Amino acid sequence: MNEVLTAHQALIGWAEKSPDRVFLYQPVDGELRTFTWQQSADDCRRMASALLGLGLSPGDKVAILAKNSAEWMLADVAIAMAGMISVPIYPTASADTISYIVGHSEAKAAFVGKLDDPQIASTAIPDDLVKIAFPYPTEGCQHEWQSLINENEPLEDVNQPAAEDVMTILYTSGSTGRPKGVVISYRAYSYASIAARDIVNITPEDHLFSYLPLAHITERTVTAGPAIYGGTKCSFTDSLKTFQHDLKTARPTVFISVPRLWVKFQAGVHAKIPPRKLKILLSIPIVRSIVAKKVRRGLGFDNCRSFGSGSAPISPLTLKWYQKLGIEIGEGWGMSETSGLSCGNTPFQARRIGTIGVPIEGTEIRLSDEGELLIRSPGLFTKYYKQPDLTKEVFNADGFFHTGDKAEWDAANQAYRITGRVKDIFKSAKGKYVTPVPIESMLSANPLLEQICVMGSGLPAPVVVVVLSEAAKHLPRATVEASLRATLIDVNRHLESHERMSHIIVTNEEWTTENDLLTPTLKVKRDVLEAKYKALISQNFTSQVAWEAA
Repeated sequence: MNEVLTAHQALIGWAEKSPDRVFLYQPVDGELRTFTWQQSADDCRRMASALLGLGLSPGDKVAILAKNSAEWMLADVAIAMAGMISVPIYPTASADTISYIVGHSEAKAAFVGKLDDPQIASTAIPDDLVKIAFPYPTEGCQHEWQSLINENEPLEDVNQPAAEDVMTILYTSGSTGRPKGVVISYRAYSYASIAARDIVNITPEDHLFSYLPLAHITERTVTAGPAIYGGTKCSFTDSLKTFQHDLKTARPTVFISVPRLWVKFQAGVHAKIPPRKLKILLSIPIVRSIVAKKVRRGLGFDNCRSFGSGSAPISPLTLKWYQKLGIEIGEGWGMSETSGLSCGNTPFQARRIGTIGVPIEGTEIRLSDEGELLIRSPGLFTKYYKQPDLTKEVFNADGFFHTGDKAEWDAANQAYRITGRVKDIFKSAKGKYVTPVPIESMLSANPLLEQICVMGSGLPAPVVVVVLSEAAKHLPRATVEASLRATLIDVNRHLESHERMSHIIVTNEEWTTENDLLTPTLKVKRDVLEAKYKALISQNFTSQVAWEAA
């Protein structure tokens, strides 16, 4: 008997227990397609047969390049059923990155689905690769998803892997250099997915919502994995335009997001109810619950019992703002190398806001003498694909992985607190080190700021470069300047002398994945931002608030 229950075995198990119960909900052009557990298992078995019938062999790599969809999740399972290895690629990846990952992984086939620019896939993926189109507009594919399912019989003998066999290779969305291939075993994926399921107590009565990139480990093991192992429902979104409608239709019971989007949701609320008015309404006991309930319903959270945030640090002030609305967001921490969630403030405890809580069961965490967070768990990756020296470098003799995150133990609240990335810390001209993340967290208390990056390597004092929120863009410049100046003065009062910022620079361009200033998981690319604004931050501004020239 296998040491681990694989995702495809779990899916088959639910198909046998509850064949007619709906598993997946996929909106398409205003209509809702549904997939029962039985149909899902049958489609996966048929696609596994199709892959083998197309000349692929167990052990071959199969890429998935698409936005989230029901077919994405089923393709991932089908690849495992056939004994092959999935290689997810971010749908926002450039042609150069796609070409590199396909070549480096030696992929023999690729599933291609919804993309903003379908032509990129057709040019970046070699013609000699087997290409299978999901049932959405695509280009340059020889085969079509539904046709292959219709033409093939279900695979009888699905793959029965050993626990340490490779299930997937995740290419990190790092901000520098080429992406690294993180090799994840069946044991690691199973451990992480089941742990996430159990922490939130996901059952068949729950409803999850998948919209963060499935190419990222968080969505794979905190949404897709728990949905399969928990036997629950899972909905997708049709497009960015229909996101809010799809979310309200799904009415999820568990919802995970990233700091960038939590801030976006907050800005959306402020656009309808100005911050000062909302603060007053929430201070009135009789009115508070009515207003909070209305806001939750407007966001699509009226049925939600558990909220989470991950991928990057989130401001404690943002978490406290949501808490007043009855939305208790537990911050979690994890990496591709740890198969996702490894530490979290779940179940939510208000006293642990600003921390990443405690390790999940089975995971060990310790801090190095330099304050780097080290981790050992069954969810750890096996190796970096084709990079043995780097793999050896990041593990110590006791099997602990060097995460690259700086952390500290909060004894008062019995929780770990992330203080920044080792590589993000910079030295000013004064020769003193500055850790930007805690400073950015304090600055984010100002609702007029949507994106923030503290920088200043080699400068006399740090500076902060910001992107204004949508609401701020409609205010008089004098009003915005007064607010930012007050924030700068207030934050500087809480900093050491060498950390105090000289000024705030307001930029013209929003930072996005499209202009390569954010990673696919919406983290800022610090080195790219520093290069872009090098000349700007080096200027001697006389005002505490400066504006980038148009």
